[in-house]
Amino acid sequence: MTDPIDDHAVADTASTDERDAAPPRSLACPDCGTVVDDRWRCRCGAPLRFDSPPIPSTGPPEPSALDARAGLWSFAPFLAVGDDPRDRVTLGEGATPLVDAPEWDAAFKLEYVFPTGSFKDRGATTTLTRARELGVDRVVEDSSGNAGAAIATYAARAGIDAEVYVPADVKPAKLRAIRRAGATPVRIEGGRRAVTEACIDAVEGAPDVATGTSAATDDATGGAWYASHAWNPAFFEGTATIAYEIAHQRDWSAPDAVVIPVGHGTLLLGAHWGFERLARAGWIDACPRLYAAQAAGVAPLVRALHGPEEATPADDRNVAADGIQIAEPVRLSALRTAVTETGGDAVAVTEAAGDAALDRLHAAGFYTEPTCAVAPAAIEMLRDRGAIAPDEDVVVPLTGSGLKT
Repeated sequence: MTDPIDDHAVADTASTDERDAAPPRSLACPDCGTVVDDRWRCRCGAPLRFDSPPIPSTGPPEPSALDARAGLWSFAPFLAVGDDPRDRVTLGEGATPLVDAPEWDAAFKLEYVFPTGSFKDRGATTTLTRARELGVDRVVEDSSGNAGAAIATYAARAGIDAEVYVPADVKPAKLRAIRRAGATPVRIEGGRRAVTEACIDAVEGAPDVATGTSAATDDATGGAWYASHAWNPAFFEGTATIAYEIAHQRDWSAPDAVVIPVGHGTLLLGAHWGFERLARAGWIDACPRLYAAQAAGVAPLVRALHGPEEATPADDRNVAADGIQIAEPVRLSALRTAVTETGGDAVAVTEAAGDAALDRLHAAGFYTEPTCAVAPAAIEMLRDRGAIAPDEDVVVPLTGSGLKT
């Protein structure tokens, strides 16, 4: 292994002139190949990714030598944003604990200890960093709560105005977090899809009734920039850091499997792309199998893989897991690729199974919100099916704090 100082010095000690001269990285469409400076989606309608994200050319640092005081920004050589440290919008997020959970024969990654109480801070720090790089002065986001609170908080840290579109029945604690950060919440009646559509209308301009066309293009945002946790590629740069941290905390080895709650799938996709980059850099031998835990009744990935009966077992709808009630995730195709290419799968967790898992978590000292419980519940389902062997290493991110419920 190599000394981490050398690799990080490349990122952090380049001359000011070199950093100032480097423009923000371009985005590319994986469907049609179009490369653009910045858009919230491709003209073909597909979500974008960063064009040629960085991969370190040197080997991994000694685990004990990596300076974790920079949090997830310790992994700057892997990140497509924040080349200039002065652009980084940070609250010291990252380096969350990875602790043994013997009752589950697993290790839990405590993502609920972030500044705003959820893993969404990973994406918020990189998204607002991208906004600062681009000179943005106003952002908009749509969220069921956690992502909105994170974007609002990091926008406040950056000195950027924010509006967050939320369901009308959003939990009061999450609404307070958005307001107290100085952002403007916009409550929308209807389901999660209605919230997203209202936000996109605000970004693009409402469609003209006569022509059915938008008053603005995808480039034009009426003075606002779409800081979407589902669409914005910068968000996934942040969620990818969970892979870097897990590998580092395991002395540069990947577990056999990672089980993750999935709505839009921002954490699972980030983990997939992060582990892929680690493997390409030669820092780990192979990617772990990735398993998606979805809420029964709203499990589009399970439906795509196994059909409607598996997605809604016994006609159950897991209402308690409100943070992952996403019927039409933007990146469903990429989610399917992530689980199938790694040899993983997706399961739908009933409300009864989730409630039982939540009680066990709280009794063991893990004070999480209900959505988190679908992943520990999924471990038991996957072991019962023989998908995960009793002796395999399993990591489960606990994604949100019970203090927010």
